[in-house]
Amino acid sequence: MSRPYAEVEREAAAVLARHARSFRWASWFLPGNVRRDAAIVYAFCRMVDDAADDGTDVQSARECLATIRAMLEGEQPQSSLVAAYHEVAARTGFGLAPARALLAGAASDLEKVRVADDAELLTYCYRVAGTVGLMMCGVLGVTEPDAKTHAVALGMAMQLTNICRDVREDALLDRVYLPRARLLASGLDASSLHPEGILLAASPERAAVSRAVLHLLCDSERLYARATEGFRYIPARTRLGVWVAASLYRGIGRRLQRTGGDALAGRTVVPVGHKLLLATISLGAWLRSLALPSRPRPLLGPGPSLFHLTSPPSTRVG
Repeated sequence: MSRPYAEVEREAAAVLARHARSFRWASWFLPGNVRRDAAIVYAFCRMVDDAADDGTDVQSARECLATIRAMLEGEQPQSSLVAAYHEVAARTGFGLAPARALLAGAASDLEKVRVADDAELLTYCYRVAGTVGLMMCGVLGVTEPDAKTHAVALGMAMQLTNICRDVREDALLDRVYLPRARLLASGLDASSLHPEGILLAASPERAAVSRAVLHLLCDSERLYARATEGFRYIPARTRLGVWVAASLYRGIGRRLQRTGGDALAGRTVVPVGHKLLLATISLGAWLRSLALPSRPRPLLGPGPSLFHLTSPPSTRVG
């Protein structure tokens, strides 16, 4: 990247360090130029997320997202970060379509969130996280078209991990991402399907929330497995960083599973020692992958959940 972007590179790296502990760990396993591009992509996505979350009111947040979209489309002067992101998108070939979908996903967070069913959650996860997988395909130098579905699967798996981990924090923001249909199927009555009801949930209602979380974590595991099948598409030099990132995020979900899915107990984190262990395991998996063919073997057939899909019907990856 040219020198005019040196300052935004430093700022993007600082954003990554402040807000993304797991991704920061993983970024150290990437070559320097790839790490810089990945940091700029992360900083842009974080800017979109913050625009939705940090506005003083819904209208100001909408205006902020509209400004980002206008800069992205060249309809008004670009900030240094948007200009840097635009350059990375053009140079690495992932284009602007993922960012447009990301902005649509962020806009859906501006008011209270209630997700009706799996299909609605699937669309949301694609927009706010599957799209990041598409961006990273370009950053990592992935050229095989079939790799896109695996990249989308990884982004969506990570988003499901976030949703399961952050049930309590999201409820405080009047957002319930656990699908209504799943909560009802798990035994939560309709009067509890709002943030206050979930936050105050006690047995057996709290157990019902935990069951819904565990079911979503099972779906995230299927998506992680699908994503891992596509790691061989990633050039060997950048593959290790992705493996570490996936393992660390997957570790959050597995740790939550071991607590019975009790997301209301507080935010689940992976201790530093366990992160080191997961990074070491990822290194071994990466070394073994170097001896395997570059094209993955066929995937197992989908299970009963809608999450065997990797993008919603209206937003298929191309």
